[in-house]
Amino acid sequence: MALQPLPKAERQDSTELSVQQRVFNIANELLHTEKAYVSRLHLLDQVFCAQLMEEARARSSFPCEMVMGIFSNICSIYCFHQQFLLPALEKRMEEWDLNPRIGDILQKLAPFLKMYGEYVKNFDRAMELVNTWMQRSSQFKAIIHNIQKEEMCGNLTLQHHMLEPVQRIPRYELLLKDYLHRLPEDADDFKDAQKSLELIATAAEHSNAAIRKMERMRKLLKVYELLGGEEDIVNPTNELIKEGHILKLSAKNGTSQDRYLILFNDRLLYCVPKLRLIGQKFGVRARIDVDGMEVQRTSSMNVPRTFLVSGKQRSLELQARYVSEYVLWPLQYSLTALCFQNCTELGKRAPTPIREKEVTLCMKCQEPFNSITKRRHHCKACGHVVCGKCSEFRARLLYDNNRANRVCIDCYTTLVGVPPSPASLSNSAQRRRSILEKQASVAAENSVLCSFLHHMEKGSGRGWQKAWFVIPDSEPLVLYIYGAPQDVKAQRSIPLIGFEVSLPESSDRLERRNAFKMSQSHLTVYFSADCEELQRRWMEVLSRAGRGEELQSNGPISEALEEEGEEPVTTGEST
Repeated sequence: MALQPLPKAERQDSTELSVQQRVFNIANELLHTEKAYVSRLHLLDQVFCAQLMEEARARSSFPCEMVMGIFSNICSIYCFHQQFLLPALEKRMEEWDLNPRIGDILQKLAPFLKMYGEYVKNFDRAMELVNTWMQRSSQFKAIIHNIQKEEMCGNLTLQHHMLEPVQRIPRYELLLKDYLHRLPEDADDFKDAQKSLELIATAAEHSNAAIRKMERMRKLLKVYELLGGEEDIVNPTNELIKEGHILKLSAKNGTSQDRYLILFNDRLLYCVPKLRLIGQKFGVRARIDVDGMEVQRTSSMNVPRTFLVSGKQRSLELQARYVSEYVLWPLQYSLTALCFQNCTELGKRAPTPIREKEVTLCMKCQEPFNSITKRRHHCKACGHVVCGKCSEFRARLLYDNNRANRVCIDCYTTLVGVPPSPASLSNSAQRRRSILEKQASVAAENSVLCSFLHHMEKGSGRGWQKAWFVIPDSEPLVLYIYGAPQDVKAQRSIPLIGFEVSLPESSDRLERRNAFKMSQSHLTVYFSADCEELQRRWMEVLSRAGRGEELQSNGPISEALEEEGEEPVTTGEST
């Protein structure tokens, strides 16, 4: 008899369940949550995005680019889950008695979860666009409100539904951890499930890191607007520690005045309210560097909850409005100053290194690590985990008997007193370029297909552009777009699953020869090849990739064309 999910009351008594039943229950939960998730993706892509795009194209009530900016690559995410992951899980659960495993499915499809990175990075901007256009356009607002009233929305807002893709990857990670915990180590699915968890955990870490980075920048932008854009604080090195209202005691008569304090990791801004009819704004009255800042409590029976903040620039006697603030503000000052003082001890004592496994992005340039071209290194001065590019400098450290050690660029500048010379930077950059160029050429030679094509995205407002297109052997269902074959970084990548490839129709009004197009939901990209054979091969490869079929390497397209008597493709200027 096939295993069936148990009622909740019985499932909670896990001691009475067999191992097989527990594993089945988790797999079944994954399937049911995936069905619900796909319905939410359908709502975002086929309802919200579709109706907004229809209004934008038919009546130009608002820009199409704005709608695409809100929904980013949600169409690719929807097609992946609706056409590939969900059907695979449904089929597997139907044949669970014969093949009780899900790790192999997740391991095969987990690499495609990288497409979530683009959505997560765009999420903060998407929220701002929704809020802005809800106020700016009555048509936009009416469409959103009408959809939100429908039963399928469940009385939830568009913004709430847009959060679901951000939260889905961590959900996979939790379910897979539970599945792996219940699975015996000698089970056939154990190794596949373990590998799947590693891939999904990496994707979740990248999503969480991007979310944290966006949140920090959002806080800085909020303070920047609060100060009327007059203070230069929006910088990746700045960190907002604390902000809030405080009372300033007058030195003349002891009366209290309302003030606003903003504490960063390197400075304290003492602000006064500005008179405005709409919205609260503040002006910066004084700046106190954290370096050398001291805090002293000065409370008395007559004037409670007071403390003195002293710096190189000036001193302020402040009064907290509440007891809780009186405890937190001086403590936060002291901790921030202590951290800054530790920076002044750079090189004199060994740092406490940050664990490598806790960091997925370089703590300087914010680029993601990988095991080949972006490996982890520790700065021996501050202990941060950084990439090779950001830690290729050496400085003498007192705690290591004045020997030269690998340090990051910030610590090098602090310890040596001057930034690295342009010559050393250019030489190191040249060394990195030569290595990466070799890797790029190897990638092209080991590709399913690569060549120059002209391309144009429908509705983008841009004309035809020439670029170098590559489908790597290592990622045969992803199309990479480079400006030229020598480029070391792609301008864009497009997950191909779910795309339909066809010849253009007369309504497309294309004037180029050997043209074809690929379409998915609201995204259509036109291509033009230099010859019919190149057109045929690209259409064949892209069509198979769109269906999720395995692809075989055909070698560089220029070699194949030479064998067939065609003129080989050569590099040229963009047109």
